[in-house]
Amino acid sequence: MNDISPKERLFRVLEKKSVDRPPVICPGGMMNSATVDVMDESQLFFPDVHKSALAMEKLSSTVQQRTGFENFGIPYCMTVEAEVLGSSIDFGTRECEPKINNERYAASHDIIEEDPKTLIKKGRIEAIAKAGYEISVKNPDIPVIGSLTGPISTAASVVDPLRFLKELRKDKENAHRALTYVTDFLIEYARVLIDSGFSVITIADPTATGEILGPAMFNNYAIPYINKLADAIHAMNTPVIVHICGRLESVKKYLGTIRGDAISTDAMVNLADIRNSCNGITVMGNMSTFALQLQTPSVIQRVTEKLLRDKINIISPACGLSTTTPIMNIQAMTETVKNSI
Repeated sequence: MNDISPKERLFRVLEKKSVDRPPVICPGGMMNSATVDVMDESQLFFPDVHKSALAMEKLSSTVQQRTGFENFGIPYCMTVEAEVLGSSIDFGTRECEPKINNERYAASHDIIEEDPKTLIKKGRIEAIAKAGYEISVKNPDIPVIGSLTGPISTAASVVDPLRFLKELRKDKENAHRALTYVTDFLIEYARVLIDSGFSVITIADPTATGEILGPAMFNNYAIPYINKLADAIHAMNTPVIVHICGRLESVKKYLGTIRGDAISTDAMVNLADIRNSCNGITVMGNMSTFALQLQTPSVIQRVTEKLLRDKINIISPACGLSTTTPIMNIQAMTETVKNSI
C-alpha cells in the first residue's frame, strides 16, 4: 500500500478503510498554510493573491511542494462568503489574512435574500473555482480541498455577531431564516467547487462551539445546519470534513450526530477520547498551531509522533496557522508522518 496516491489515501481514511499511514493535510480557509516563507519564495503575496485565479494556483502549488502537505487548500481565509453576502472586507496585508470590517446587517430580520445561483457569480468564487480546476487537472493524484465557512459563522459574519447570538435565543424565527439563507448559499458554493474539480469539502464553523453556543443551541442550531450542508455535499458524491473549535466537553455527546466523514478539532481536545466516545468517528488534527509557530522542529516531531501513537486518522494543524509559522516546523510535521511507515 506504500505506493497509493495522496488522494486515494485520504479517500480511504474518509471511507473508514485501511491505509499504510495517516494522510497529513492542511485544508485551507481557516487553516491557511500560505505562510510568509512560502510567499517570499514564490514572490506571490497577500493581499493580491486572494483575487487572482492564476496567483492562487501558483501559490497553492508552491505551498504543497514546500510544506509537504498532501493536498491543495483554497481559499486562504474565511471572508469569501461574507464578501459575497455583502459585508465589508479588509483584505489585510502580507502578514495578515482578510477580516470583516463591517457586517452587512444589524439584525437577521434586515436580511434581503438573494437567489443563491446569483450569489455564486459574485466576489472571488469564480477565481477560486478556476484555480481549483487548473490545480486538479495538473495534479490528479493530490486532493484539492475547498474550505467553506460553516453556517453559524457565515451568519455571524453577515449579521452583527453579538446581535445574532442573542437572536438564537430571543428571535428564533429570524435566526433560523438567516441560517437557512446562508446554508442554501453555501450548498450552491460547494456545488461550484465540486464541479470545478475540488475533491473534498471542509466545513469550518469556529463560532459554532459549545463554549459560545452552549449544549442546547449547539444541538438545535449548529448540528442541523451543518448536517443540511454536509448532506447536500454528500449528494454530490463528495466527502466532508467538519472542524469545530474550542473545548468540546459540553457538546461531546452530540458530536456523533454530525454527518461529516471526519471531525477536526482544536489542540486542547483529546482526539482519541472523542473517537472512543463517538462510536469510532474518524478524527483529524490536532497539532497545536502555537507550537508550529513558536517551537522547534524537534518538539514538532515529538508531538507528531504522539499523534501517530494515538492513531489519529488524519494529521493536520489544529486550527488557523499563523502566516509567520516557520516552514521548517511544518516540514518537521509532514516528514514525521511520511516516515512513519
